[in-house]
Amino acid sequence: MRSAILFVLGCGFTSLIWAQQVADTTFVDQKYREDQFYFSLTYNLLGKVPNDLKQSGFSSGVHFGVIRDMPINARRNKAVGIGLGLSTNSYNQNVLISKGSDGGIDYDIIDERIITIKRNKFTTYTLEMPLQYRWRTSTAVDYKFWRIYTGIKLGYVFYNSSKFTGSVKDIKLNGIEDFNGLQYGLTLSAGYSTWNFHVYYGLNTIFKDTAQLNGQAMDMNSIKIGLMFYIL
Repeated sequence: MRSAILFVLGCGFTSLIWAQQVADTTFVDQKYREDQFYFSLTYNLLGKVPNDLKQSGFSSGVHFGVIRDMPINARRNKAVGIGLGLSTNSYNQNVLISKGSDGGIDYDIIDERIITIKRNKFTTYTLEMPLQYRWRTSTAVDYKFWRIYTGIKLGYVFYNSSKFTGSVKDIKLNGIEDFNGLQYGLTLSAGYSTWNFHVYYGLNTIFKDTAQLNGQAMDMNSIKIGLMFYIL
């Protein structure tokens, strides 16, 4: 009889511990949120390029900042995120950006039969603000989970530069007024844990209509493909 009582008490104690463990995995922390730092490396492409314009080499982007997470459901696995960050983006291509005789900016396709290109790129430096709808499988105690974050990213280009190095004299320019100061586009980040695939598709052009190539506006947009890392 004594043994039976001890057995029942033991089973009850074990069940209680097991129940607490299960409860811990489903417990909803009312203060849980995914406030995060983000860091991204991207390969930058030019979309809607004019005739004869082509990219060369590796055009890179570096992005970093912080996002404030604001859950919108009881489980807190759905949220709206708003952030602030900085990015630098370079684009290697064959358009020579130079100052004309009238003091304006000229844009010309480089004839590589005559001129050798060692390096030719333009670069933008941007203050960015991502706005996201966020879905994930995380809990307050599970830090490895699947996520899909989608939204829009607004950017203010506060500095720009261009650089040509080749068989003729080097040309360096900055603060070119033909760059669009406002950039915005759609974003998608999806993956597991820290590693996430990331894509950005620009909805407006990199240059204003005043940037003319062969008498036509360069209506190029930016497309960025790479990896996004989220760090708590």
